[in-house]
Amino acid sequence: MLPGLEGVQVLRRLRYENPHLPVLMLTARDALEHRIDGLCAGADDYVTKPFSLEEVVLRLRGLLRRAGVEDAKTDKSVLTVGDLGLVEKTREAHSDGTPIELTAKEFDLLWLLMSHPRQVLSRAQILDLVWSSSFDASGNLVEAYISNLRRKIDKGRPPMIRTLRRMGYTIRPGRQRLRKGAPTTALPDVTAPPVT
Repeated sequence: MLPGLEGVQVLRRLRYENPHLPVLMLTARDALEHRIDGLCAGADDYVTKPFSLEEVVLRLRGLLRRAGVEDAKTDKSVLTVGDLGLVEKTREAHSDGTPIELTAKEFDLLWLLMSHPRQVLSRAQILDLVWSSSFDASGNLVEAYISNLRRKIDKGRPPMIRTLRRMGYTIRPGRQRLRKGAPTTALPDVTAPPVT
């Protein structure tokens, strides 16, 4: 029970302000007339106590699916690292809402890195997973593509793709974007004390 208001009144207010909001009523009122009132007031589903938590979760997932709401965290076709996002279905990339034009292989390479954030991937792993083993590992193919990606995604900010010498590459969320005219290094100007 709600203090001062009934659930059906709250639901009517919600429906007035946001008619497309998915609503599941979870209530102790289990009489047929109460269920009819709740559904007529705009509830999409109605569950009475006692209830199974598993059932409520499944009903909520169904509501969200019917409403067209996708949870980006459970959607494996959307990756996000910092303000950088990739959408596999449309093969779109964006940084802080700004679209980034990528070639097919650049997208594949960035997808691989973003699928394993903070994990170091060796040149051999990248060659195998992005280009297959048919390419000569002695060339600088990976380095060239990493360089192109850095130019495209790291404009105005510290680099997200990092090189770990003799180990490979990793991607980590970048710090905030640099403002125009701001110094590119934050190191203080310190002089070493004289050696005596």
